[in-house]
Amino acid sequence: MRDATLHIIGTGPGDPDLLTLKALKTLTACPVIAAPKASPSGSSTALAIISQAVDLDGKTVFELYFPMKKIRAGKAPEEEVSRAWRAAAATIIACLDQGLDVAFPTLGDPAIYSTGYYLYDTLLSMRPDIRVRFHAGIPAMSCCSAETAMPICLGNEMLAVVPATFSDERLRSTLEAFDTIVLMKVHRVLPRICRLLEETGLLAKAVLIERAGMEGERIIRDLSTIPENPHYFSTMIIRRNGGFQAPWSRDRQQAGPIPADVSAM
Repeated sequence: MRDATLHIIGTGPGDPDLLTLKALKTLTACPVIAAPKASPSGSSTALAIISQAVDLDGKTVFELYFPMKKIRAGKAPEEEVSRAWRAAAATIIACLDQGLDVAFPTLGDPAIYSTGYYLYDTLLSMRPDIRVRFHAGIPAMSCCSAETAMPICLGNEMLAVVPATFSDERLRSTLEAFDTIVLMKVHRVLPRICRLLEETGLLAKAVLIERAGMEGERIIRDLSTIPENPHYFSTMIIRRNGGFQAPWSRDRQQAGPIPADVSAM
């Protein structure tokens, strides 16, 4: 029996047109798709994205539960999280043992705060000889930069990419130390973030981008009034040295909408 491979694939920020050619080829070739979801009863956003670009008919599709709980580097996760990771890994190993290549789509790029590396680490702990390949995806911040015509960093500027869920102390020190700060996962903590930006004098330097590159995209440059109900796909870019004003707006009809009831993963 042939040695099968798990392919951990970045889907990009949400627009299926931003899947790489390599991702499309690999997803098309793999007979098994194992996609992460954030709640047991929800659906997978990564699966919703790739299903707009890849024909899933005839493929075996699993939606694997990965609890959305805080993971701290160097510390063991909660038992519920470890148990879910092991269950997901066991499902994938069973397919690989049958000689079936498996594709695991994950939002953005697998290298940036991704479920994919937790799966990879769990797999290695269970089967050190497992074959895994990573496929880079376009990160959300790159798409946000393109949509706003605003650079992430130039010249000798320093860049920080952090979750907005960090403590006030850590966020404040980051805001004060770096030239450009990209904040991810801002949708649940936006009022707190706007307060910190105002306190540090950076509120006017911030741009919020929702659903970058997709239908329903919204770019908010004035955060003096906090937007209500920000979308899960929201990223904030703060440029201490300012940005560029894009004089146009783009039609988002070319990219199909992500179903409203899916769980983000």
